[in-house]
Amino acid sequence: MSAELVRRARDVKQHAYCPYSKFRVGAALEAADGGVYVGTNVESASYGLTICAERMAIGAAVADGGGAGTRAFRRIVVATDVDPPASPCGACRQLLAEFGLDLEVIAVGPRTERRWVLRDLLPDAFAKTALLP
Repeated sequence: MSAELVRRARDVKQHAYCPYSKFRVGAALEAADGGVYVGTNVESASYGLTICAERMAIGAAVADGGGAGTRAFRRIVVATDVDPPASPCGACRQLLAEFGLDLEVIAVGPRTERRWVLRDLLPDAFAKTALLP
């Protein structure tokens, strides 16, 4: 499934709206039930309103409403045009952590690939367990 996720992330990256940074990103998120949700970055002249590809893919999965299987994720592929490929930003790491720190994160560039487990990208993560009694 990784090859298909890479293809989907690269395909959706072509639809990025990034007139300011020119930094295209595509993400393909695989849910535990096998569903795949994609997202791409969308920038705004008000930079703080920019949304990252990873967060857009999470939003697509949640909006699908398919139940618990669409809210438990196996892996995410993040495609960029740089080598070495870029990892998810801190905000994306934190939102991904909401759904579990065991997520496999695969970053792909034009020629190279990098892999992590989310817990290694976000050590000592602030998690929902900190909010529960």
